[in-house]
Amino acid sequence: MTEADIRKGMPPVKLSREAFERRYRSRFVDPAFAPLQRELDAIVGAAWDAYSDSRKAPLTRKAGAGFSDPDYDIAIDWLDARAKILAAQRRHDDADETPRILIINGSARSEHTCPGEMSKTWRLVELAEPVFAELGFAVDILDLSRLASEFGKTIHPCKSCVGTAMPLCHWPCSCYPNYSLGQTDDWMNDIYPLWVAAHGILIVTPVNWYHVPAGLKAMMDRMVCADGGNPDPTSTHGKKAAEAKALELKGWPYPRHLAGRHFGLVVHGDAVGAEGVRRALSDWLTDMQLISAGRFAELDGYVGYMEPYATSHRDLDDDRAFQTEVQNVARALGNAVRLARSGQLREPGAGLSDPNPK
Repeated sequence: MTEADIRKGMPPVKLSREAFERRYRSRFVDPAFAPLQRELDAIVGAAWDAYSDSRKAPLTRKAGAGFSDPDYDIAIDWLDARAKILAAQRRHDDADETPRILIINGSARSEHTCPGEMSKTWRLVELAEPVFAELGFAVDILDLSRLASEFGKTIHPCKSCVGTAMPLCHWPCSCYPNYSLGQTDDWMNDIYPLWVAAHGILIVTPVNWYHVPAGLKAMMDRMVCADGGNPDPTSTHGKKAAEAKALELKGWPYPRHLAGRHFGLVVHGDAVGAEGVRRALSDWLTDMQLISAGRFAELDGYVGYMEPYATSHRDLDDDRAFQTEVQNVARALGNAVRLARSGQLREPGAGLSDPNPK
């Protein structure tokens, strides 16, 4: 590719007003909105004004002390997300606080929308939770099935800012919300603090076509800012690529915002892929410098292997060994966190520096 090709860029995606209005009005097809056309006309007009002016973050204030450019106008949404993360980090670091475990349900299935039946993954989450409670942990549950069953619950896709330069990827993510594009209701600003506050993370997930479900993968992609992300968006004045590249070339420190937390994994399938998904998740977490709680804390297996889907819940009922293995994952993770907090378990690589931190 030549320099001219690079400068030419990608095809524009800016909509005409007619196309924008058609797309915007498509969410109001319910006859209940029919008597409200005058009000809708006004709302559509305001939405077009925001879109045509590209007002991504309409509410801002000066960044203030603690930032490299205190006079930079920074999004209030981002500052609120940062405040939640800082509070979560204080809870994580407080020796007097009850240690926390975050359990993540990776399945998109639930009985609250189609298919109308709870997932086996949720049942495995319910097997693990009381083990942590018995060990004295506070437990948070992140149920990613809510993405498919709850109004206004979204994880927007990662835009791969890090592919331009690591400092362009802000911690927490500053790409959303983008009000001009209607990219709101992003769940990640609530998810980041859950990870930060946790001393141990347990991911429980099914295999969907040799990989994790879409909601879990969306969260994984958006966690990239936790691994080397820039905590000061004013240092790049938002998304100025040239400034971010200059910072990276000076020598970026790649701050590992979640390093040292322990993890466990439960991956279940019905035919293929469980081992590959477990390995991929383990690689991802260890790359972020989280620490595996050991062999008993990383489980992959099959429930109703090559059996009909219609009997899969019964197969789980009958598979007492797999149920026990899931509980063992929880115990291994809980024990690792307790030992680490008491100073009896240290990461063997502690104190070593990575010559290639990317």
